[in-house]
Amino acid sequence: MKKRWYELTVAGCTRRLPILNISDTSAIAAFVILGDVELTRRAARELSLKVPQQAAYIMTAETKGIPLAAALAECMGHSRYIVARKSVKAYMEDPIWVEDQSITTQGKQRLYLSSADVETISGKRVLLVDDVISTGGSMRALAELAQKAGAVSVGQAAILAEGKAAQRKDIIFLETLPLFSPL
Repeated sequence: MKKRWYELTVAGCTRRLPILNISDTSAIAAFVILGDVELTRRAARELSLKVPQQAAYIMTAETKGIPLAAALAECMGHSRYIVARKSVKAYMEDPIWVEDQSITTQGKQRLYLSSADVETISGKRVLLVDDVISTGGSMRALAELAQKAGAVSVGQAAILAEGKAAQRKDIIFLETLPLFSPL
């Protein structure tokens, strides 16, 4: 089968993304920031100018949002960011959790915060971030987890808004990414 590509320019970086079937009815351009230091840093710089500055912490879900959260925290002068984990680790005492379902994950999964992270963000303002917002499932789960931890969400931000998410007025993003028909 012939490979398809989508050319994306975001934060001054152009990348050629492979288009991959994710079901019988849809395909996505695979945007992966893991390992792409240049794009992650540039996108974080641009996002830092658009997001609410009153956030005390940046919170993301494991895995692809982590580099963005780290770079954005650095741009905003934060010394720490919070990661919702996809499994309970040995160092996580008394975790809280919510269920999550995203476009790129098969089935439902859980997102967890340790009691130490809950204590850190309780009563604080948090900015929720991810690499891409598509269906909004991961952001809904992050928002629910933040609320369960006693934090106040001050915004939702991503590098890209995919498909119908690009029409939303309640999210902050740099560029749009279309959805595709499968081959």
